[in-house]
Amino acid sequence: MNTEQRKGFTTGSCASAAAKAAVYMLLSGRDKEEIAIETPAGIRYQTAILEIEKGEEYVSCAVRKYSGDDPDVTNGMLIYAGAKCLQDGNARVLIQGGTGVGTVTRPGLDQPVGNAAINSVPRKMIEKEVREVMDIFDCRDSIEITISAPEGVEIAAKTFNPRLGIEGGISIIGTTGIVEPMSTKAILDTIYVELRQQKEEGRKSAVISPGNYGRQFLFDQYGYDLDLAVKCANYIGDTTDMVRSLGFRKMLFAGHAGKLVKVAGGIMNTHSKEADCRMEIIASAAIRHGASKESLSRILKCLNTREAYEILKKEGIEKECFSDLAKRVQYYLNKRAQGEVDVECMIYMAEYGLLGMTEGAEEILKEGN
Repeated sequence: MNTEQRKGFTTGSCASAAAKAAVYMLLSGRDKEEIAIETPAGIRYQTAILEIEKGEEYVSCAVRKYSGDDPDVTNGMLIYAGAKCLQDGNARVLIQGGTGVGTVTRPGLDQPVGNAAINSVPRKMIEKEVREVMDIFDCRDSIEITISAPEGVEIAAKTFNPRLGIEGGISIIGTTGIVEPMSTKAILDTIYVELRQQKEEGRKSAVISPGNYGRQFLFDQYGYDLDLAVKCANYIGDTTDMVRSLGFRKMLFAGHAGKLVKVAGGIMNTHSKEADCRMEIIASAAIRHGASKESLSRILKCLNTREAYEILKKEGIEKECFSDLAKRVQYYLNKRAQGEVDVECMIYMAEYGLLGMTEGAEEILKEGN
């Protein structure tokens, strides 16, 4: 059985193909039912051309987005390109966003504030394909390309775009033209963009949480603006590297005990497939604070951190243990950051609230708000 996952094509590839087809039909006067482009990855992309509309000096058409085996919310949507000849003798390629393509409203993204969210690589791809057709037909006038995605306004609500400051639609993105199934790179790229935006907006400290629960805890407990806390999923080490490389002076790492206990053991990717020795780490803290042999044995048999915490609570050492674990998180993240970032930590649990934190943790929250 073939288990190889199918690759897809980015919105940038779709926009480029649609633009190439639209310009071909505009300059030739003939319909184009299929088109092929070369992606930056060197993989040929051939696709059907849909929704052809022709007007005087204007042609519009669409390409259907195909994401392969990646669970991409844009899969199946139509990406349109309209081509218009300006008859100005300047031979330029002008690219703009239409309906359903977002507008950049915050600094730190690929495009400046006010531009359509069509990233630089797709813009280069579109221009390359359009100029290829212009050369074939010896076109000396400028061509205006409008990329649109009518479903984009609705679909963008399911993406990170509103959080990143892209309003009114989706982004036209892609650096290789290819969609890799469940791309780790795409997640890391999103984390990096959020951090870079905050740095460019003048923030000196980064507040990081593995998930939504951690961010909600910061809001409920401290009134901290959720949009200022960056969600890093399981990528603790990679995110710390980004914080360091971007030049933040301080980092607060706040999250649920189920994730942060792993970091207290030096684990930098907290996905269960990577590592899980939570009970051993909690037991080691319990040993340092005088837990009984019976309690240690029970901790090692626990299925989750809540059960282990309740055992520590019965021993009366839960505060000492989780203060200890917070300091261990601090130690390992400081080590990962090579001493260039002052790291603080908060560990919480939904049922019990704040369990432990390092000395300067609350100060970072006050600075951020």
